[in-house]
Amino acid sequence: MATKLWAIGLIVLCTAFTSAAQVFYKLGAKSLEFDIISLITNVPLIIGMVLYGIGAVLMITAFKGGEVSVLYPIIATSYIWVTLLSFYFFNEAVNIYRIIGILFIVFGVVAVSVGSSSSEVVEAL
Repeated sequence: MATKLWAIGLIVLCTAFTSAAQVFYKLGAKSLEFDIISLITNVPLIIGMVLYGIGAVLMITAFKGGEVSVLYPIIATSYIWVTLLSFYFFNEAVNIYRIIGILFIVFGVVAVSVGSSSSEVVEAL
């Protein structure tokens, strides 16, 4: 089964939602207390949970249109988005080790994509 372009788009959108959810979790953690009233009134925490839920629905829908071995590695790009969002919203440092890690992630996703398209050509022959 060839992976459809719309499935790849949904996975990329899924990473955007789950990365944004991480930012809201961090914001919610600032006022986190472990009592039921505090938890159900923690708006950033609730927004983060909703965003993760939307991300899950997008991922499940995307899996209908493509191979897990092609789509799932794209989710690793969430680490890139979270690093950029953390830098922007929380002034977290982006050092050389994080940059190298991001480059490895990009290389890995590209390698899986190229490997997948090569195997589809072999199967077609």
